[in-house]
Amino acid sequence: MIKNLLLTMLLTVGITASAQEALDSRHTIVSPEIHDDNRVTFRLKTPDHVASVRVGSDCFSSGGADLKKNAEGIWEYTTPEPLPSELYSYFYVVDSMMMLDPSNVYIVRDVSTTMNIFIIGGGIGDLYKVNAVPHGTVSRVWYDSPSLQMKRRLSVYTPAGYDPGSKRKYPVLYLLHGMGGDEEAWLTLGRVAQIMDNLIAARKAHPMIVVMPNGNVAQEAAPGESALGLVPPTPYLPKTMEGTFESTFPDIVQYVDTHYRTSRKKSHRAICGLSMGGFHAKFISARYPDMFDYIGLFSAAVAPGEKVHSEVYENMELKLKKQFDTSPELYWISIGKDDFLYSANLDYRKYLSLNNYPYTWFETEGGHSWRNWRHYISRFVQEVFK
Repeated sequence: MIKNLLLTMLLTVGITASAQEALDSRHTIVSPEIHDDNRVTFRLKTPDHVASVRVGSDCFSSGGADLKKNAEGIWEYTTPEPLPSELYSYFYVVDSMMMLDPSNVYIVRDVSTTMNIFIIGGGIGDLYKVNAVPHGTVSRVWYDSPSLQMKRRLSVYTPAGYDPGSKRKYPVLYLLHGMGGDEEAWLTLGRVAQIMDNLIAARKAHPMIVVMPNGNVAQEAAPGESALGLVPPTPYLPKTMEGTFESTFPDIVQYVDTHYRTSRKKSHRAICGLSMGGFHAKFISARYPDMFDYIGLFSAAVAPGEKVHSEVYENMELKLKKQFDTSPELYWISIGKDDFLYSANLDYRKYLSLNNYPYTWFETEGGHSWRNWRHYISRFVQEVFK
């Protein structure tokens, strides 16, 4: 027994020493290193048998770059040009295996893919930073959805100075995620809390409540945040873009209006979303034309699938006429020139123009990406509730 105890102690010491050595090694490597001129160096230490390391990132127009071993045996790559101000994501491919950067603890999840991030300041990237300004509060709250007969989770941002005991009422922005996302997506990938803090502090955006629901009606909450446990994230969920989320959306509005100090006027409500969320925003706002004065479609899917049949998507010509008869303050459509939904959005724009329905068109470079969607929400919130 004493012999076994000694062996266990020796193994424990060995494992602890190895773990500490790994930690010490990790902290001697700076990655990514952002230089004074905004060039960036990526570094990775690997076992000797590794034959190749590549970094994949949205900071490269080509999608990635190969690292080379330096004199110390560390894989390394430095961008030849300074990077524009932005939030960037990246990962490594080591001998064809994707992995995170062990020297960088800052990670985001996009559906089932995790990536490291870094921020280049001096421009729009400053909007995505936590700066020395008054901060709002982000809450994860559960609401009852009678229509779905389940409890579901919302993320809610309340601006700095929001006091439940005050009589002041706030406008509300309902912010919707894309397919595969959830109530966490706009906070982590979209940096919405930081964007709102910084724009409100700069008096560029009106103080508002931002409600981020889970648009997947088959889920109670984001993966790992419900009684289902640590389930794998997937974009392929039941009841996706088939009308149920749109028809049950008043449950969310009802909860928010009864639990937060909101103004219930149409002029104090906005709804917007990206991709699937833009699809939802289009059809929700048309279904309830007296509910929202500000509508934003970001890289939106604008039509249901051919095999989808729901009264939510029927008679859209009549529904859009009723919606625009109420004279919404802003109908804002944004899309990247390289987005796979660009052509569909262009056709929708032509339809609105043909019917003399007023809208704002905001076209950018790039495609179906969080870089664009962060830009779009940063601009949209400056246009609402003026």
